[in-house]
Amino acid sequence: MELSRPPCSAEDIVAPLEKSASTITTAVSRPGGKRTAFWVAIASLLAAAVKGAIAWNTIGTNDVVTFYQFGRSLQDHGLEWTYLHDISFNHPPLTAYFLMGIYNLAHLPFLQENTISFPFLLRLPGIVADLVTVWAVFQIGKSVESKVPTWALLLFALSPASLMITGFHGNTDPIMVMFLTIATLAAIRDKPILCGLFFALSCQIKIIPLLFLPVFFFYWRERRLAFKFIVPTALTFLVLWAQALFNFPIAFAKNVLSYGSFWGLWGVTYWLRQTGWSEFGRVTYLHFTPAQALVATILKLSIIAIVLSIAWRRRYLGRQSLLRSIAYAWIVFFILSPGVCAQYLVWLAPFVLLLSPSFFGWFTATGSLFLFFFYNTIADKFPWYLAISNGRHNGEWTPWTAWPWAVLIAGVLVFWIKAKRENPSLRLFSLEPLDPEFPS
Repeated sequence: MELSRPPCSAEDIVAPLEKSASTITTAVSRPGGKRTAFWVAIASLLAAAVKGAIAWNTIGTNDVVTFYQFGRSLQDHGLEWTYLHDISFNHPPLTAYFLMGIYNLAHLPFLQENTISFPFLLRLPGIVADLVTVWAVFQIGKSVESKVPTWALLLFALSPASLMITGFHGNTDPIMVMFLTIATLAAIRDKPILCGLFFALSCQIKIIPLLFLPVFFFYWRERRLAFKFIVPTALTFLVLWAQALFNFPIAFAKNVLSYGSFWGLWGVTYWLRQTGWSEFGRVTYLHFTPAQALVATILKLSIIAIVLSIAWRRRYLGRQSLLRSIAYAWIVFFILSPGVCAQYLVWLAPFVLLLSPSFFGWFTATGSLFLFFFYNTIADKFPWYLAISNGRHNGEWTPWTAWPWAVLIAGVLVFWIKAKRENPSLRLFSLEPLDPEFPS
């Protein structure tokens, strides 16, 4: 298949590949669509109530304790001091402002009298964010031929992984996912300004969405709308990163832009650790051995190179393919990433769902089992109240971490084999394959 740019315009390529959103009939916009919307809304509200109850009655993991310490440090010493004196504070400035805000709120007499605590305030925005994410996924399903069955939408709304991460764990990951999903919805609806704004906001919560900048940029570039995407993106970054960029850029870059998560708990680095070689044996996110640093660098560069290839090769394709491009990029990241934390499993969920509902089902099942055993181990017993990881990494992560990772690899192989049968000349993650279902 010819991969170089054809002589015709981008519109000539895109037009045959996608229909107008208003003329497409999808699984969620058929006559039963209102009934589906009703039950998905009920499921989402039920999940939010359960997450709220969990957040109200528990402390969560040691991330909550760490975030409280961050909030106190930020309030007492400021952002620059915290970056300089705590390498574990790897969050963008907007998250810092949020932590300072809820730290001060938690110490207001009125909230203290009503037992509204810091752990609850930390998790409340994520609970709301999950509601918005379900809505955005439903809207995406109405706008493209996503073929999302009702059972999959209900599973997404009631996901056990989401219940444990948003309701119990305590972190800002669901908020990042919300912004990235809304950015994708804006792209699907041909709104580059909103896409740029919400994409930039997702990067203010966690830095990882920067990985998808090429996917969005090349998508809008082929539609001659890149300027309308880049301007709000750049302005949002400039405004929200101004304090750090203009006052302490080195500390900001060291903590935020170079963060690499834990070595040895996931995927390739986990299996390298199992070899018993001392160079790969230590679980850490600081002070890597030369061998660890080399492997981590190779894996990171591989992720970037593959995502750039996905973004460039698939830039001519339509709305549905944008969803798949983002899903493919997430899958590549999770397969090759040197380190993954438990709460990261919510990152790719909306996009895997839109890629293949049955694949999403397998990933959710294995990911939920991993999370349950992980939290149950570090919380000592069920029901959970406070879960502290004490460095017993083999006992906390083995063997459950391998299950969702293996499902991602199996899914890629299934997609590739089925796509190859249809088009033997197709290259992996290049132009449009089938929309295969992961086998049941």
